[in-house]
Amino acid sequence: MTSTEKLLRGLIALPSVNPAFAPPGPRTGERAVAEFLAAVGARAGLDIEFMPALGERDNLIARLTPRGPVQRRILLAPHLDTVPGEDAQFTPVTKAGRLHGRGACDTKGAVAAMFSALCELAHGARRPAHTEVIFAGLVDEEHGQAGSRALVKAGVQADLAIVGEPTRLGVITAHKGNVWLRLTTTGKAAHGATPHLGRNAILPMVPVVTALENDYRAELARRAHPLLGSPTVNVGSIHAGAQPNIVPDTCVIEVDRRTLPGESEAGVLREITALLRARKLKAEVGSLKTAPCPALETNAEQPLVREFLRAAGQKRPLGAHYFCDAAVLAGGGMPSVVFGPGDIAQAHTADEWVELEQVEQARRLLVEFLHAQP
Repeated sequence: MTSTEKLLRGLIALPSVNPAFAPPGPRTGERAVAEFLAAVGARAGLDIEFMPALGERDNLIARLTPRGPVQRRILLAPHLDTVPGEDAQFTPVTKAGRLHGRGACDTKGAVAAMFSALCELAHGARRPAHTEVIFAGLVDEEHGQAGSRALVKAGVQADLAIVGEPTRLGVITAHKGNVWLRLTTTGKAAHGATPHLGRNAILPMVPVVTALENDYRAELARRAHPLLGSPTVNVGSIHAGAQPNIVPDTCVIEVDRRTLPGESEAGVLREITALLRARKLKAEVGSLKTAPCPALETNAEQPLVREFLRAAGQKRPLGAHYFCDAAVLAGGGMPSVVFGPGDIAQAHTADEWVELEQVEQARRLLVEFLHAQP
């Protein structure tokens, strides 16, 4: 068993479920994972710091200082939190070259690869000459990205941020943004035995859903981005009424709208409001997000991005349909890419796994990239 696999098994065995999805308990929060990594990093000679992010949840910061003057700064930024899982999912199991367990690919595989690379560089002969490397184990990516937002607010800067996500070792320079909306229609409550005395709020919502899923979706399909394709819309939930014998006086739908670079939440709200107005439909439209989640688009011609693409053996950058911390860090002034072992198709699944060879490949690639002279 390699030291990287041993580290990954230890990470999976320490549950770090985002508290937004589970009640407080021994499985929730990232603290145990952060302290485990801090101990490993301290033994390797890294400078360790806990940075406040969200209440008692802290980002783990581990710094590797170069042998000489700092000429460039690289940020390695995977997240430490996971979604919930069953009991067995927190026991790492190796089968046919794959390590199974909650967080294996999203994103403890990236954590293990990045942290192992950093520790290897810290052990002496391979310490970079002029590159400072900062590892940021971020909290709360799975919910509100409080960790990356706190990092930006604290003024952390880097010449390149490599955000750990399962990309199958591909380098991603663009990902979609995410706008969540709530639309509400109203009616008048009445007894189910006398529905004519009320107004059912579900009825005016039906053409609203149809307009979004048919007309608006067709309109979005006519837009395109070379790496991301078209923006999308999805009506993900609908809520109305308390029981069958009451005419519901409100109906609420929640909508996921994935955005392209250049689109904004305000622009999406204007589009949907205009769509409803054009079809003489009435619904209150509001945002569910507490902070903006814009799309990412990093210029692949920037020198460090080109260098990382070459290190990965990749001629052209890739795009991703999901949202992650990269856009938050880019919004704070750090050119950002997304990279890591594992496949996003395995994330959040009942049998989450990562190929151990991909984790080792990621570690080796990062060591070579970080050791290269600026």
